[in-house]
Amino acid sequence: MYFIGVDLGTSAVKLLLMEESGKICNIVSKEYPLFFPHPGWSEQNPEDWYTQSMAGMKELTEGIDRSQVAGISFGGQMHGLVTLDDQDQVIRPAILWNDGRTSEETDYLNNVIGKDKLSQYTANIAFAGFTAPKILWMKKNEPEKFAKVVKIMLPKDYLAYRLSGSFCTDVSDASGMLLLDVKNRCWSKEMMEICGVKEEQLPKVYESWEVVGTLKPEVAKELGFSENVKVIAGAGDNAAAAVGTGTVGDGQCNISLGTSGTVFISSKNFGVDEHNALHSFCHADGSYHLMGCMLSAASCNKWWAEEILGTKDFAAEQAPIQKLGENHVFFLPYLMGERSPHNDPDARGVFFGMSMDTSRADMTQAVLEGVAFALRDSLEVAKSLGIKIERTKICGGGAKSPLWKQIIANVMNIKVDVLEVEEGPSLGGAMLAAVGCGVYPDVETAGKKLAKVVDTVEPTPELAAKYEERYQKFKELYPAMKPLFKNL
Repeated sequence: MYFIGVDLGTSAVKLLLMEESGKICNIVSKEYPLFFPHPGWSEQNPEDWYTQSMAGMKELTEGIDRSQVAGISFGGQMHGLVTLDDQDQVIRPAILWNDGRTSEETDYLNNVIGKDKLSQYTANIAFAGFTAPKILWMKKNEPEKFAKVVKIMLPKDYLAYRLSGSFCTDVSDASGMLLLDVKNRCWSKEMMEICGVKEEQLPKVYESWEVVGTLKPEVAKELGFSENVKVIAGAGDNAAAAVGTGTVGDGQCNISLGTSGTVFISSKNFGVDEHNALHSFCHADGSYHLMGCMLSAASCNKWWAEEILGTKDFAAEQAPIQKLGENHVFFLPYLMGERSPHNDPDARGVFFGMSMDTSRADMTQAVLEGVAFALRDSLEVAKSLGIKIERTKICGGGAKSPLWKQIIANVMNIKVDVLEVEEGPSLGGAMLAAVGCGVYPDVETAGKKLAKVVDTVEPTPELAAKYEERYQKFKELYPAMKPLFKNL
């Protein structure tokens, strides 16, 4: 049997074909455009997701016996608002996770409704990227379009709907909408009332490994698959990546260096930090997780190399970097505003501390270190809850850099475990499909069996001490600049 994992990302959909043994047979990536109609806005056309996913699945399964495809599941970009009318037509372009237009709505939820109430209803407070503020924005600014809304869904759930006809979501992705009662894994009646939506406008909530339906006959025919192919709920991208890296069960950690960056900590028990600096979400393994999310991680390095330096040779840019822990330049990685732990859509990227002897390599190093320092901010919140993290898995495009892994190990002062296969949400999606089809008894078993650690990057006491000193200085920069960001 074969299983397909669909990672619906921000810049492309990545599809992975896996055998039940865990062997990866093929990987295909299909890009689609991202639109910025106003500064700070970020949108996509859901039809692009579907057409590119269909084209990708055809290419992915060329040369295999397509009748052996048994299940399809997903990891997907979270928080996006997809709205359909009574004809199942998309009403407006999807408003994405990194869209910053909802500052007024976010302020209203946090300050008028109140953070305490939001935390009580959903275990989280409002962030500009979450779905509920987007719903309020649409209601206020596009009332005629809002009046047509029959279905509200998340990006990957739009794919599931087009493939199977099932109006569904999963607990991990739904946790990021600010509409889910995370502790009880169901929709919050209070939040529906606040946002002016009815329960029938929201999808049915499943656990990530549950079967939501089978392929529509016309979809199966187009793909050359059996109509019995199961469609499994899937997970938000970070929870799916955690499954793919074996970050399941209690007290496991995963750092993701993708477009955004996350510190993901799995937990058997439900918990919330008192300032809601970390997200408290349902996990794809049936339990819970805490997550710190920064909006720009590997994308900072991509921006610096491609847009500013005009190169795509990341390795060549990093090659001259020698003196770790001694860089005099700092970089605040807030190119799209910031989420964890600052919750500040006005924050922006800053280079600080340049002098006449600052080199190109110093600036590149500052970008890598700035992302690591910002990830540590979230780790510090987890530590304040009494959570002890001594090692972490790592995934995402940035994790391909040996230098960056070394920086992270020493900035965090924890061991960084490198996996034999690191394919993030697409692998997690395929593993969830295998669980849904009964190949593995549960997600934890699949995660622990299929995610193999092949190397560990360990911190060195001398370098960790240097980075400790640098981090304490880094921590002073954002509070000093916060008033300036608002004025700008």
